[in-house]
Amino acid sequence: DNFWEMGDVGPCGPCSELHYDRIGGRDAAHLVNMDDPDVLEVWNLVFMQFNREVGGLLRPLPAKSVDTGMGFERLVSILQDVRSNYDTDVFAPIFAEIEAVTGAEPYGGALAADASAVLPGTAVGRDTAYRVVADHIRTLSTAIADGALPSNEGRGYVLRRILRRAVRYGRQMLGAEEGFFTKLVPAAVGSLSAAFPELAEQQDHVQAVIADEEAAFSSMLSRGIKEFNSRAEAIKQAGGGGFDGASAFFLYDSMGFPLDLTELMAREAGLAVDVSGFQAAMEEQKARSAAAAAASKGDGALLTLGPEQTARLADEGVAFTDDSFKFDLGADAGATVRAIYGAGGFVDAAEAGGGETLGVVLDRSSFFSQAGGQVPDVGSLVEAGGGATFRVSSVQSFGGYVLHVGSLESGSLSAGDSVACNVDGERRRRISKSHTLTHAINLALHQVLGEGVSQKGSLVDDSKARFDFSHGKAMSAAECERVEALVRTMVAEALPVHIQTVPLDKALAINNLRAVFGERYPDPVRVVSIGPEVPALLAAPESDEWEQYSIELCGGTHIPSTSDFGSFALVEESAVAKGVRRVVGVAGELAAEAEAAGAALQSRLAELTASAAGEAAAGEVEATRKGLTALKLEVDAATTSVHVKVALRDSIAAADREWLKRAKQLSAGEADRAAAAAVAEA
Repeated sequence: DNFWEMGDVGPCGPCSELHYDRIGGRDAAHLVNMDDPDVLEVWNLVFMQFNREVGGLLRPLPAKSVDTGMGFERLVSILQDVRSNYDTDVFAPIFAEIEAVTGAEPYGGALAADASAVLPGTAVGRDTAYRVVADHIRTLSTAIADGALPSNEGRGYVLRRILRRAVRYGRQMLGAEEGFFTKLVPAAVGSLSAAFPELAEQQDHVQAVIADEEAAFSSMLSRGIKEFNSRAEAIKQAGGGGFDGASAFFLYDSMGFPLDLTELMAREAGLAVDVSGFQAAMEEQKARSAAAAAASKGDGALLTLGPEQTARLADEGVAFTDDSFKFDLGADAGATVRAIYGAGGFVDAAEAGGGETLGVVLDRSSFFSQAGGQVPDVGSLVEAGGGATFRVSSVQSFGGYVLHVGSLESGSLSAGDSVACNVDGERRRRISKSHTLTHAINLALHQVLGEGVSQKGSLVDDSKARFDFSHGKAMSAAECERVEALVRTMVAEALPVHIQTVPLDKALAINNLRAVFGERYPDPVRVVSIGPEVPALLAAPESDEWEQYSIELCGGTHIPSTSDFGSFALVEESAVAKGVRRVVGVAGELAAEAEAAGAALQSRLAELTASAAGEAAAGEVEATRKGLTALKLEVDAATTSVHVKVALRDSIAAADREWLKRAKQLSAGEADRAAAAAVAEA
């Protein structure tokens, strides 16, 4: 029987595969899945019904599915009767462009018996590079056009590694010059745009992103080669024959060198790379990354309900947590404990005093679990009889089950106990204010910067609204001031915030509706509109009137009116990654404090520069310049509006130039007097 699994652990199940024999007229069953180039799989149907646990145990999945897929390029190779995907007309135009751009010999279809044969100056090295470069330019063009960007995290890191691999192969195997990869974008777009017209619309953006990444890596590649040569020379001088794994990982992690490049260069230098040492360093790095990710979740990262735990809850008849009450702080949230989970697994009961972090699953909850950039609620679960208090420090959702993470402060708690959900209401209201604020900021950014802006992430907590978005350059002070002014106008207009759950297709038809790329939305979905009522949006979805309002799909909590912001200040604008900017906004008391801080700094500057520099004595000049230096440091550290900071820095710099000019005048006068005195004495 066929059985598909992606690794030692994870979802898996039996599968049905369709294979094609290019030769035909024979029984090729024994060649199936034997890497024979003439017998290839073109379709696969995987019946996902198990999760393989550590140790090999197959546990039924709580929700089973069918995963199906076809290899487009493989099917084309069959239809065009060629032996390789790369011999089809899918890749031919890109190969022709690679040849034209790099000046390399034409593609010849040479294949390597193993990786060690892929060397510069060989047909195998050349043709491998053709395949790598063509494949990767297609991948990157489509991914970037879809909104993904190279970065150091998540999918962005995957894209960065793909780009660097392609550039390295082109430079090393094809003798290409810096910038060659960017020039291939039009060919990739041209080969795919008939099926994906969005590619042509995004071609300039794709080229700009790839150009910057390619230039950065080319510089890094030169430094990496220099670093490798230095370390290799030191090893050989010390009489060693091996390139240590720690050094190989340093080149990988810091210089962007893939292991195969280090191995290739090591072979050329007569050295062997310690691959096991490299893998050990890689595992250490993964552990550090996992620890950092866990730290970002706080106590919520200490406990996780995986497929095994959620399957057990389902097998025991525990229904998914009904958390519909989370949107109404005043709702009656009486609940029943359905399960208690600790580091050692599920327990029937728990006693206070052990200091153990526990997770409690309820049948219903008014706590908001971490999602969509919004931090989770905190509060307490109080047993109906008052005998137990469970302090909730984090809330996470796993496969429909809401896990309330925290510690038992008093009494004992058992499955079946009735508890009251006491959410920290004041903190929730501040978080809701921040969440609505991200929607207002999103609208203002579109109005100021244009439709190229798309959301790349957010963090909504009780002190700020942090919003990441696509934009190719830093915002100017004037743009930041305009965004701030637009949000403040929304505050003054006291726009109502309307929320309604509607069918997904009807929501997506609304003009100016914002949705996060890559986000999976439920059907039906919540529409959050600042200004017009949702029924009005649905009645005239194509109306141009909606372009002046914030309309988004959102599963978070919100305030009832923009007047609840009280005030607003845009206090940060910075870079996150190539093509991604970040702004931070504050509202209410924090915004008032930011405004007051800016006003106080402006007053300080006015006091320091009240006197004219041109007539000042040396002592006043020195004191004023010291004061300006100290004020600049205060401005840098202050939390105030971005445009106010920029204006203060510019004013301080201009004032310092005037006072420096006066200092030089005084110094020159002293020198002249000293010279005159020396002449008189002579």
